[in-house]
Amino acid sequence: MDYQLFIKKLILPASLTAPRRLFYEDIEATAITRDDLREDVAGINASVALIERTRGGGWPTEPVTEEFNFVDLVWHEQEFREGKSFTYVARTADGTYLGCCYLYSLGRRTPLSEELLRYDVDVSWWVTPAAYAQGYYVIAPRMNPGACSSRQHHC
Repeated sequence: MDYQLFIKKLILPASLTAPRRLFYEDIEATAITRDDLREDVAGINASVALIERTRGGGWPTEPVTEEFNFVDLVWHEQEFREGKSFTYVARTADGTYLGCCYLYSLGRRTPLSEELLRYDVDVSWWVTPAAYAQGYYVIAPRMNPGACSSRQHHC
């Protein structure tokens, strides 16, 4: 069967609401909103080449404007509210912007395959060059050890 035409929905148990704030070591991740616009644009624009190298996928290859990114942030808010995907902005405990983390349904970011059907979520993230230099890029997979395939980022 050709699964590339399908999306495996990200389904939370009825008794569970996705948290708007997550904590790990010195990182606080909060559901992204349009209030994060200026920091997000600055972070993306400083990180375009690094994002392409580490995250890949459909991503701007040139700097973004606030007008362009505003639409994305509103879309992320709506997706979070409707439980279709969950996007978080990550900061250190002192408020330093680190980057973003995304929880998507399988088949949205990458084509769905028979192999991917055994997972529940497609996890991806990116960090700024400063955060990368400080080792924050490799912390994300350790937030939930053993739960995700470290190579594919599917959980």
